[in-house]
Amino acid sequence: MSESSIHTAVPVPQDGGGRTITVLGATGQQGGSVSAALLASGWAVRAVVRDPAGVRARSLATAGAEIVRGDLADRGSLRAAFAGVHGVFSVQPSSGQVGAGLSHDDEIRYGTAVAEAAEHSGVNHLVYSSMIAAGPAPTGVRHFDVKSRIEDRVRRLGTASTIVRPATFMELLLTTATDLEKGVLTFLMRPDQAMQLIAVRDIGRVVAAVFDAPGRFANRTIEIAGDALTGDAIARHLALAVGRPITYRRMPQAVLEQDEVLARSVALVDDGRLAGRTDLAALRATFPFLLRFDQWLKGPGGTLLADALSSGAR
Repeated sequence: MSESSIHTAVPVPQDGGGRTITVLGATGQQGGSVSAALLASGWAVRAVVRDPAGVRARSLATAGAEIVRGDLADRGSLRAAFAGVHGVFSVQPSSGQVGAGLSHDDEIRYGTAVAEAAEHSGVNHLVYSSMIAAGPAPTGVRHFDVKSRIEDRVRRLGTASTIVRPATFMELLLTTATDLEKGVLTFLMRPDQAMQLIAVRDIGRVVAAVFDAPGRFANRTIEIAGDALTGDAIARHLALAVGRPITYRRMPQAVLEQDEVLARSVALVDDGRLAGRTDLAALRATFPFLLRFDQWLKGPGGTLLADALSSGAR
């Protein structure tokens, strides 16, 4: 398993705070996955949401989560949400997400506020979800580099913490697939170049395992992935799943020349930072539930694949 760093020595969390974890972003992809995995592992979940009456919040309540109103811009609401809990899962909306209305400074401020509120509230264990390319060397992509800034603040806490760095989401391959119905998949890597991937479901399961074993995972940074596939191999798996040929192509140079973030992302794949370098065999020995891409397509990815095909047809 690749553990890219060990944080400054902080006492390993004990059993204080009972069996409750506060989950930020609980109605989003990662927070929803973490909430489900924690509930399945016997933890109580306090889900922080902006709209307790929303459909996703009500669904969480039905599943057994405690729903509390909170706002990343309101430190008082964060401290209230963290009062008396054992741990906090921290994830923020990405400042690179189209339509998020979030600046890079906003994401840093929110991630820092969560970390500091957790320390102030006496939380035993903070788990922060970053991303695979984060680290001491700037990437040149602002919404990647803000996560490195938040990581730095998390490591300086007097609270035990774990940073998980997920690889590229398997879901992203299909949510950005606009020509799949035409038999073409386009993404960042070369056709013969391997890129590590993870199912969002497995991020939640890893986080639950981290909270379950603080003695093993506290004060560490862990890169996580479930598979490593070339563009051509991904296309072959998709072709088997849909029963017709799929061809893989890297994003055209003309597109990259018009989009600096995409061009820099491709460069980060080529230098390995966005492609991922974790030891998958060691990681799977620790987290045996990690899904390979073909398993994901037969399971949680099946509906997303059908949606990608139907939206392409429309």
